[in-house]
Amino acid sequence: MIRRRRLRVNETIRALVRETSIQISDLIYPVFVIEGKNQKNPVDSMPGIYQYSLDRIEEELVRIKDSGVKSILIFGIPKHKDEVGSEAYNEDGITQKAIRLIKSGYPEFLVVADICLCEYTSHGHCGLIQNGNILNDETLPLLAKTAVTCARAGADIIAPSDMMDGHIHAIRTALDENGFLHTTIMAYSAKYASGYYSPFRDAVHSAPGFGDRKTYQMDCANAAEAIREVYDDIKEGADIIMVKPALAYLDVIKTVATETDYPLAAYNVSGEYSMVKAAALNGWIDEKKIVLENMMAMKRAGAKIIITYHALDAAAWIKETEA
Repeated sequence: MIRRRRLRVNETIRALVRETSIQISDLIYPVFVIEGKNQKNPVDSMPGIYQYSLDRIEEELVRIKDSGVKSILIFGIPKHKDEVGSEAYNEDGITQKAIRLIKSGYPEFLVVADICLCEYTSHGHCGLIQNGNILNDETLPLLAKTAVTCARAGADIIAPSDMMDGHIHAIRTALDENGFLHTTIMAYSAKYASGYYSPFRDAVHSAPGFGDRKTYQMDCANAAEAIREVYDDIKEGADIIMVKPALAYLDVIKTVATETDYPLAAYNVSGEYSMVKAAALNGWIDEKKIVLENMMAMKRAGAKIIITYHALDAAAWIKETEA
């Protein structure tokens, strides 16, 4: 008789033969920064997540440092929004200020700057519009300008999430021309038009004012298309690639990981976070077990990096298992 249970008899032997692991160094924690003073605003649809003004962000940075997480993804929420998203590429915009503040006080943090116009436009779309159409090529210079201002502020990684064709080439060219040859690009290569983003749109006030984003974000029915998007981004200069969301797209993560040896990130998005939190708050699930199991699935599928709002809790749980 084959007795596979011999390798499961206790935790020590299970750990010895374990194929997949989650490290704190794998995690990136998203942070929302908002203009104003003395602001710590709860995101109602994301329990435990807040918007911080710059004079209050220190308490969150201390929490992050104490957790052992060293990589953070910055999303800025401006007071002023207009048709062209001008605050996105303002040298003194909220995102640029946040990056400078974090890098001055916590130089050991790896700071990732999300590059998109949706938080900054009055219409909530990721590009310029004309007669209800999203203008691709006209948007590219603004994305490139945004990337340069964030790199100049001190961002270590530029993460374009807009899904405009040719955006990686435009951003890489602009970064190089401005002396940021060593600034990394993490491309939202396979970003789907998903229903899992709703809590995030509450957090950054970026719901589209008309229509939807299906003309630029990917159709959730398509998997082969993701590989084409990934290869395009690699050819244009991406250093890290991403699949977003994560849980409903584990097949895509697996395929991308098999097709390319580039570092791969999975974005465990707001809706995925909120569903787990809601179930846990109702006592229906064991939050720790579910979160770590979900992350293990992402790692098992091939992700090296996990962007997640669970990062600080997960870091504490990982420490528990290592103690």
